[in-house]
Amino acid sequence: MSVEQARVIELPKIGAPQGNLTFIEGGGEENGSVGHIPFAIKRVYYLYDVPGGETRGGHGHKTLEQLLVAVSGSFTLVLDDGRERRRFFLNRSYYGIYIPPMLWRELEDFSTGSVCLVLASAHYDEDDYYRRYDDFLRAARGEER
Repeated sequence: MSVEQARVIELPKIGAPQGNLTFIEGGGEENGSVGHIPFAIKRVYYLYDVPGGETRGGHGHKTLEQLLVAVSGSFTLVLDDGRERRRFFLNRSYYGIYIPPMLWRELEDFSTGSVCLVLASAHYDEDDYYRRYDDFLRAARGEER
């Protein structure tokens, strides 16, 4: 995979005097529908109470696809394919970043009180993770043992 395959996805924003509403519909071949994201949503989780300026992430996935949204506050997403790094600053709840498999990800510089929503294409599976950057690099270069 390449960091060029990661992309910003603009989500619907329905404005009203009482406040805004944004929704996300999963897609993918599994459910036969076309949604906002290219996969069916199997898991949802969120990061919160991250101290201001802190870093999270620091792993890669073999097959998992994700969409990250800053539903409150801001943070920077750094994606790495083993050759190139790309940074995304997230601070709007109606923009998400699609992350395909085989990209190393780090979340940096959380603002105080921020919330990062993550939609995932599969249930949790520890075997899908690269926890060490060296292991990820070997796999990304086709050198995995």
